[in-house]
Amino acid sequence: MNNFKNLSGIALIMMVAAASACQQNTKTSAKETATTNDSSKVSKFLSEPLISNIYTADPSAHVFDGKIYIYPSHDVESGTKENDNGDHFDMKDYHILSMDSINGTVKDNGIALSVKDIPWAGRQLWAPDVAVKGGTYYLYFPVKDKNDVFRIGVATSKNPAGPFKSEPKPIEGSFSIDPAVFTDTDGSTYMYFGGIWGGQLQRWKNGKYDANGSKTDSGKENEPALPAKVAKLTQNMLGFDGAVKDVVILDETGKPLLTKDHDRRFFEGAWMHKFNGKYYFTYSTGDTHFLASAIGNTPYGPFKYQGTFMNPVEGWTTHHSIVEVKGKWYIFYHDTQLSGKTHLRNIKVTELTHQADGTIALIEPVNK
Repeated sequence: MNNFKNLSGIALIMMVAAASACQQNTKTSAKETATTNDSSKVSKFLSEPLISNIYTADPSAHVFDGKIYIYPSHDVESGTKENDNGDHFDMKDYHILSMDSINGTVKDNGIALSVKDIPWAGRQLWAPDVAVKGGTYYLYFPVKDKNDVFRIGVATSKNPAGPFKSEPKPIEGSFSIDPAVFTDTDGSTYMYFGGIWGGQLQRWKNGKYDANGSKTDSGKENEPALPAKVAKLTQNMLGFDGAVKDVVILDETGKPLLTKDHDRRFFEGAWMHKFNGKYYFTYSTGDTHFLASAIGNTPYGPFKYQGTFMNPVEGWTTHHSIVEVKGKWYIFYHDTQLSGKTHLRNIKVTELTHQADGTIALIEPVNK
């Protein structure tokens, strides 16, 4: 009887020890699982947001006096219902960001320009860009006028971080969205612009706005795709020097890309950079979310399509800039990592590589 009691006691101790060990193993396993999940969560994206105190998108990056300045849209939650016109992208001001190096601390320089300080503006202060000449910085911005038509305005400052003061009227002959300004090695400056759907490019015919025009670019699937626009800027940087021209993108046979070619044709988010004497017109395919490149011999083109160089980001839109920093090339772009919402985005940066054949190496923004 006593032996049975002793055996029972030993058994009980062994059972408690086993249970404790099992619980400890379970805790360890849970901890390992959590660590694995966290690691997976972190590694999902190629790069991390540059700033998280505000939502930012459409980053136009430049190097001025050895310092990197980024001119993004400032996304906000306005409460406006989402629609194909992009009314929920109801931005009201710009915050200019700066950093001493690619991996350096990012500074938010505060409000540089507000929609309420633009005399002719109505609403929706979308993706901007900046150029410099003679010590003056020129901020180019699209905003709907009081008739709800997108125009492109310009504001000036002696400081690349602002604040900027708007001109009293939009640039004469300007329309649509996404101005991207490129200064060539000869000092000439060009603006590339345009965006379909909410950007209203499809509503312009013969230089006149059709308020009742199509909301999309569909219906002409077998015709040449609606092109981006380019205009040379005047010496004072405040207007267009001559007529607005089409940015023609040709396929491998020398024919213009067609409207139905959604994976390759221009949609929005133009950018221009020069590499090894060639002009790289890069852009977003918009509704299919690729970034594509086309190469030409002049700022006006025509440009021969080269391929996709960035696959879709997480989120609806892709909008980028490409800049050289200390001998290396980088792409600034955005996704929705922080919010998971298409209208509340965050900007990022990663290295970009020009390949030996002149094309740009493919970038995967989301790890698979």
